[in-house]
Amino acid sequence: MSNGPLSGVRVLDVSTILAGPLASSLLGEFGAEVIKIEHPVGGDPARLYPPLEDGVSSGWRMLGRVKRSVTIDLHHPEAAGLVGRLAAAADIVVTNFRPRTLRRYRIDFDDLRAYRPDLVMVHVSAFGRTGPYADRPGFARVAEAFAGLTYRTGEPGRPPVFAGYPVADGVTGIYAAFAAMLALRQRDLTGEAQLADIPLYEPLLRMMEDFVVEYGATGESRERQGNENPHISPNNLYRTRDGRWLALPASTEQMWRRLVKVMDAADLAVHDSMSARLEHREEIETRVSAFVAAHDLEPLMSLLVDAGVAAGPVNSAADVCADPHIRARGSVMEVPDEDTGRPRLMQAPAGRFSGFEGTVGRGAPALGEHTTEVLRELAGLAESEIHDLRHRGVV
Repeated sequence: MSNGPLSGVRVLDVSTILAGPLASSLLGEFGAEVIKIEHPVGGDPARLYPPLEDGVSSGWRMLGRVKRSVTIDLHHPEAAGLVGRLAAAADIVVTNFRPRTLRRYRIDFDDLRAYRPDLVMVHVSAFGRTGPYADRPGFARVAEAFAGLTYRTGEPGRPPVFAGYPVADGVTGIYAAFAAMLALRQRDLTGEAQLADIPLYEPLLRMMEDFVVEYGATGESRERQGNENPHISPNNLYRTRDGRWLALPASTEQMWRRLVKVMDAADLAVHDSMSARLEHREEIETRVSAFVAAHDLEPLMSLLVDAGVAAGPVNSAADVCADPHIRARGSVMEVPDEDTGRPRLMQAPAGRFSGFEGTVGRGAPALGEHTTEVLRELAGLAESEIHDLRHRGVV
């Protein structure tokens, strides 16, 4: 059992794919006990996302870690009572079904707090529980488009593009874990049940702090700008002589002066205000691009770091796993596979803390691996009752 700050907190994860399961994983990494409810046939669809190794998704090994798997067919009439008995033994329920689906399954907030009057529920959905779109289906890419992130991503005059990762799932998963902590704190202060209603799109909208306020001030929507920033120059991705890419945003006057010195470009020093650099953006971008293109990445990084210039490589997964800083901090770790004994690379819990540390705990469970023990321990069912539920297809 973990000794993390959430030790003693039990989470019932009634969600699938990414945002909800990510939230429960984050809680589990810092001590919470996480019990995941899955369909008896196939389980979470994320189990089958390629690439597969021995029939199991490599991504699932990350997403399913720190959890125990219990199989319950939520379509079965007896499933609601079974979920309710497990909710009675949990502090937090995380789910991401549509509101009407929760009502149909009879496992919505009001249903479950009948079993635990001070229950905390974190409900992630595409559009939230209220409003005209509440029961619309949606995934991360729909939320990203809806919130405006997709509109502003891409090159000027070109079609919008998705980010390279379903950002809405990641951002909302993190925000949902944060919401769980807020709701748990409020429950502890008041003794009352708490419902956190988290749409996929709202954390993204909140994150883009300039998007709505600029529209309110100017009446114009921020358009796609590619890698350029309309308020900062230089600010781009530049290709090095050896074919790598470098991120180099000179966001402050001090950073610009350091860069000019490294470039040995005293003539550019006259552009010593952001407005001047924006006025001469084309010249500055051309000069910086040529400077970067004359160097291989590693020697150039040494020059820039020595000069105190903020810059960094555009890393592939291979680059991330090989980077000495990432290795030194343990940001990527090797976790032994319980089935094969082979070490598997995966991300470590984020952040370092003075009084505790995150842990990945148990590996990803086999489908239904813990059904019997959880129903026995938490729902108080006898072996014969669990056998009967299996026979009738409830679990």
